[in-house]
Amino acid sequence: MSQSAIEVRLADYRDPSHARALVALLDAYARDPAGGGTPLEASVLAGLPEALAARPQAFSVLAYDGDQPVGLINCIEGFSTFACKPLVNVHDVVVLESHRGQRVTQRMLARVEQEARARGACKLTLEVLSGNGSALRAYEREGFAGYQLDPAFGTAMFLQKKL
Repeated sequence: MSQSAIEVRLADYRDPSHARALVALLDAYARDPAGGGTPLEASVLAGLPEALAARPQAFSVLAYDGDQPVGLINCIEGFSTFACKPLVNVHDVVVLESHRGQRVTQRMLARVEQEARARGACKLTLEVLSGNGSALRAYEREGFAGYQLDPAFGTAMFLQKKL
């Protein structure tokens, strides 16, 4: 695979081939230790493309090596109250093991940034597990950095409360 062989495009959630690629790649990520090591539930696999299609604030980028889907980024548009502009959260980043280390993420993030700029977004955000050094390095290469307002208050932390 050469970088030029990788094609990156926005996903059309209603296109059956894009929908299959999206759920297959996301399930591969979920099964990976970095994604939790557990396959997605059948109801998620069946319903995700339609649920994303119903949300205009969602978009996804797919990477293909020929006809083979090899990468996925799911994004959700949010809103920055401090900037009074949209922001785009990079929610899932998936690259199949066979294509890791080949800058597929870089190419997908460039397409995400293009779409975010078209939507008038003021920034991209993402979360990464602190132990995922290769992903962290890839994001830093693309200009992502820890978030802070005042160094005295430290850097932001990502927290969750499941419902």
